[in-house]
Amino acid sequence: MKRRKPVLGLKAISLIFLSSNLGAAGITRAQTSEPPAAESPAAAESTPPAAEAGVTQLKQVEVRAVNRAVNILNTEAVDSVFGFDKSIKDTPRSITSISKETLDKLNINVIDDLITLSPGSFTQSFFGVAGSLDLRGTPGENYFRGVRRIDNPGNYPTPIAASDRIDIVRGPASPIYGPSKVGGYLNFVPKSARAADKSDGGRTGGEVGVSRGSFDKNIVRGEVGGPASIAGKQFGYYLYVEGEDSGSYYENTNTDQNIFQASLDANLTESSRVEFGGQYQDFRGNQVAGWNRLTQDLIDNGTYITGSPSSLDGNGDGLLSAAEATSAPCLNAATNCFGNPLGIFYFGGVGAQSAEQVNADLANQPGLALQNPGTTQLRNSQVLAQPDDRLDSKVITLYFDYIHTFSDDLKLTNKTFYESLDNINENAYGFSQFADTFAFEDQLNLSYKWSGNDWMTANYQAGGSVRYQDFEHGDNFGFEYFDRRDISRPGTPIDRRTLSTRDGPEIEPWSSHTIGNYVNFGVAALADLNFIKSIHLLLGGRWDWVDVQSTACALNTTACNGVEFNGNENKPSWTVSLSYDIPVIGVTPYFTRATQSTLIAGQGGQVDPPSVESGSVLAKSSLVEIGAKGSFLRNRLYVSADYFRQDRVDLNSQNIVTNSTTQSEGYELEFRGVVTNNLAITGAYTHLTVENLTAQQDGFQFGFAGASDLPAGVDPSLIFGGVINGLTFTGPGTVNPSARKAGIPEDLFSINFIYNFSEGLLKGLTSTFGVTHVSSTFSGFSRAVELPEYTLLNIGLNYETRHWKLGIQGKNLTNERYYRSNFPDLFGSSVVLPERPVNWLATVAYRF
Repeated sequence: MKRRKPVLGLKAISLIFLSSNLGAAGITRAQTSEPPAAESPAAAESTPPAAEAGVTQLKQVEVRAVNRAVNILNTEAVDSVFGFDKSIKDTPRSITSISKETLDKLNINVIDDLITLSPGSFTQSFFGVAGSLDLRGTPGENYFRGVRRIDNPGNYPTPIAASDRIDIVRGPASPIYGPSKVGGYLNFVPKSARAADKSDGGRTGGEVGVSRGSFDKNIVRGEVGGPASIAGKQFGYYLYVEGEDSGSYYENTNTDQNIFQASLDANLTESSRVEFGGQYQDFRGNQVAGWNRLTQDLIDNGTYITGSPSSLDGNGDGLLSAAEATSAPCLNAATNCFGNPLGIFYFGGVGAQSAEQVNADLANQPGLALQNPGTTQLRNSQVLAQPDDRLDSKVITLYFDYIHTFSDDLKLTNKTFYESLDNINENAYGFSQFADTFAFEDQLNLSYKWSGNDWMTANYQAGGSVRYQDFEHGDNFGFEYFDRRDISRPGTPIDRRTLSTRDGPEIEPWSSHTIGNYVNFGVAALADLNFIKSIHLLLGGRWDWVDVQSTACALNTTACNGVEFNGNENKPSWTVSLSYDIPVIGVTPYFTRATQSTLIAGQGGQVDPPSVESGSVLAKSSLVEIGAKGSFLRNRLYVSADYFRQDRVDLNSQNIVTNSTTQSEGYELEFRGVVTNNLAITGAYTHLTVENLTAQQDGFQFGFAGASDLPAGVDPSLIFGGVINGLTFTGPGTVNPSARKAGIPEDLFSINFIYNFSEGLLKGLTSTFGVTHVSSTFSGFSRAVELPEYTLLNIGLNYETRHWKLGIQGKNLTNERYYRSNFPDLFGSSVVLPERPVNWLATVAYRF
């Protein structure tokens, strides 16, 4: 039974920062004597005063300086890494900052598309839902203004349009921010209008727009912001609203979504201010598993194996229940079905069964076989989704920040954050889930700047935080049948499953049902020491204590009657970075070493009882990063390169979906440049290998066998009626000797050109041209099916006047056929997501 969360009000309010610093194409105009014609809505207007009698009026001269491209060149100050206002160039970590204008010009509207701008980022499909980004081969996290959100691997698509800036930080978060995943995180900086310094020229402004695109894409959005006052007190506000009612390229799929956001920033006194607001997102859609019955022939030629197994609907209700499924031997959890000591399937390599043995075993399991097998050509849009599948999520995010400046050198910041997630997920092939979670966090931070002397200056931070997270989560995956459905035809009672969320756990028992909460206390300190203006040493440490209670509820009842587990754990985190500004050439090499604690939570933010019982709620990860950053050609070119190695230290603590035990190693390169006053260019390259440390240690990896895992000479139609558990062995002589993680390409390269016409008939027009190349990878851990390499071409045109914005963007213009893996460690041999063909998006907006 789902519980009621405490109501904090502001049901539909959300909040987001606006920094008005970019012009068209994400290229900032050089500062001149008056603001440009098409400035941000919250920007000031100024009119030269009329000439007075007797005063000589100077001739106005337009100064066209080099576009410094602040947001393109990564030279702006950000506080999303360590909390210090250091520029990205001076921050000894791999980070990419992307402005709202750049997102618009390149038509980046889901986080999966961020790979076109950021090295180290590539996301496997989480059943078609862009919830979080994989960074350096591991699931990343989402932060909202520097505070960690509830885990969202694929509960809802994380919105981008309402953000003023997105910072992509690779590697663990600063000790100030608390436990985090080693791969990295996305920090969303929402739009807002700061009250400070708006009284003399601030104005109210905004924008309304409509977007229309391929596959019945329909979005309407509006925003307004500016200064206001109450009882003589000035404040800045910003409101954003977005509604979407869209179809999809995939059959039986649609999106109905509403987003409301608001922010309010007010100066209480000359030294104190508050920033508060919130975001409400109501998403209704469904997950897309993609193609089932996966074979190499299906990937290469689109040839699909058709047919259906025998019906097991004994009571004639049109559904396959758990009880009916277990009536057929070996239909699920295929134990004692194969002729080997463990009674399960061994994937290719050491210990693999012969074709003769597998055929003999399958002959005794007629419930697994298709009754009328054949083949057909499958369209990419034909996927494993039913009309009544659903994924519904309601998310409320609120914040209240208080900032007090004692002096130019001493500042106190208190951040209060609340978020709730109400999620339900239903898939007719046999998976359902609900999550009812909320989190409250308060961070207190004191920062001090010491001006020092000629040879040393320093910045210090110290503070603490407390986070309370309450959760109830249930899911049902025990009879999850990807292959029973012939997706070339509509679903039938042969493949439609009863679901715990629809039919109740008395009919369809939960696979797991957990209720509980945890409290996380932490204290941290950071020091940024600068010697002789060129040598920089950054030191930081944190200690976290976690008190957790988690109950394993009974699986066949609605009420939570079960065993309660309680645990207390504590772990340290620390970071050390050393960098040096090489004179004259403008290069800053750096070295970073960090150890980070990670709290292991599941898909709904829950802490599972086995983790509490074994004392493995907190895990540790480590990072080594060596890199160099530089700004060249009078700040026209920014370049960053690094080598990294990050791995999990505690191998006994993991969640295979949200926080697996891996080791990532690779190289990253990023460059951004202003070639001329009108042309900007960005590029990113990643070389990455990811290995599963637990599989290396154990010598095998558990997963589900697919058609291509069968020995040559075995008809794959003999297994599509159920699920076959198996082991992929690692080590010499196996199909995956180094336990290489699948679904992550080894090499990824992207380049984007942004050209802004500033004169003549084409003035106001911006064109974009982008190419992304992704190397081939395997769909699953057993490396049975290879997904081909691909190259995407995106081209866009955007035209802007003082009041109007018109844009059209084409994606995948070469119509590449390409694919992304789904859960490669578990289901990589069974399902894969075919991606969209050539598509377009057009936008019309009016600014006021």
